[in-house]
Amino acid sequence: MPVDGGSSPSSTGRRAARGSGPAVRHVALLVGGAVFVMWAVATLTFFAIRLIPGDPAQAILGGPGSQASQEALDQVRLDYGLDQPLLAQYLAMLGRLVTGDLGTSYALKVPVAELLGAQVGGTMLLAVCSLALAWVLALALSLWSTGRGRIATAVGQGIELFAAALPHFFLAAVLIAVFSSGLGWLPPVATGTPVGLVLPVVTLAVPLAGFLAQVMRESLLDAMRQPFVVSARARGESALGVRFRHTLRHAALPGISLSGWALGWLLSGAVVVETIFAMPGLGRTLLQAVTLRDIPVVTGVVLLVALVYVVMTVVTDLAMRVADPRLAGEAR
Repeated sequence: MPVDGGSSPSSTGRRAARGSGPAVRHVALLVGGAVFVMWAVATLTFFAIRLIPGDPAQAILGGPGSQASQEALDQVRLDYGLDQPLLAQYLAMLGRLVTGDLGTSYALKVPVAELLGAQVGGTMLLAVCSLALAWVLALALSLWSTGRGRIATAVGQGIELFAAALPHFFLAAVLIAVFSSGLGWLPPVATGTPVGLVLPVVTLAVPLAGFLAQVMRESLLDAMRQPFVVSARARGESALGVRFRHTLRHAALPGISLSGWALGWLLSGAVVVETIFAMPGLGRTLLQAVTLRDIPVVTGVVLLVALVYVVMTVVTDLAMRVADPRLAGEAR
């Protein structure tokens, strides 16, 4: 026992081990959940794509219009393993994915990883810009409409509900009609420039902003009822100062927790938006691959979106623990 009454090295080590235990378990749960999600997505995609009418061998040879001979179809089935039982094909697919091999596109005859690498940048830029704009709009609307009387609250709620209910294709059509055909301010299709990105970003961001604003406004109301707000006002802080210095962090927590889901939702919405605005990206690639029954490309796109969702879920979990240190101490 130490003479000075302090902790011995062994007791300090035991406390450190006990303190790190919850963190290790939390990381293990995140990793296990990520692996399970990727496996489930790969499995569901594999079996779902085979429910689509059509012959994969015929798709490889150019589709029904190719008039491929039976001998050519049989050879393709042999080369791609399509003559094997469905379970054998599934296990072979899992084996390739474990090694990082996404296969080769049936239609384009190029590696799927190379194809997705060329398309993912544009889609991620679209999704990230849309998420950032949705955050700005949601924060502005929730801060403006909360705690400012019944009229402001009712107007804010109406805007939130209307924005959240807007379908992407309808909003895109309205934006093109107003800002492209009517005013001529913005191009109706993507041009590869920041100006050409405005309408697609707004199309994706507005419905998401309506949903995020609903969640943030409720959280902001709860925060404004807390004792620390009363204390801050008693110290002479202005209403604006209380909102930005104290309640805003609490209002942002639900939005942070939903950001991982939101990014995945934006990537799925990119299928519609990229098609309407003729943008190159994962959305158009997925639509073309489903049409052509290009199974490796469909699987690769869906897995990539799932991977982005998993990574964003981990990032938002860590961000929430930074924004609210109480979450990091709950396990202890």
